[in-house]
Amino acid sequence: MRGNDVQQEAMFSYLSPEARVPQDHPLRPIRSMVNQALAELSGEFQARYSREGRPSIPPEKLLRACCRKSFTPSAASGC
Repeated sequence: MRGNDVQQEAMFSYLSPEARVPQDHPLRPIRSMVNQALAELSGEFQARYSREGRPSIPPEKLLRACCRKSFTPSAASGC
């Protein structure tokens, strides 16, 4: 069963990620494009999941994490 793609605003902070990232940050337009593409693929994702069982991590969250990781430099990532 496919989980819901709910984006959590604040977990351990009173400021949301939107408030922390400058409006002119170069990743903002990329995020919009990624969200639009994932919204278009939502029906495809839904068709591949069973209607029964325990909810999984939504594929949109996993793909956003992969995109974010590819744009974040890290010497320890090994990529």
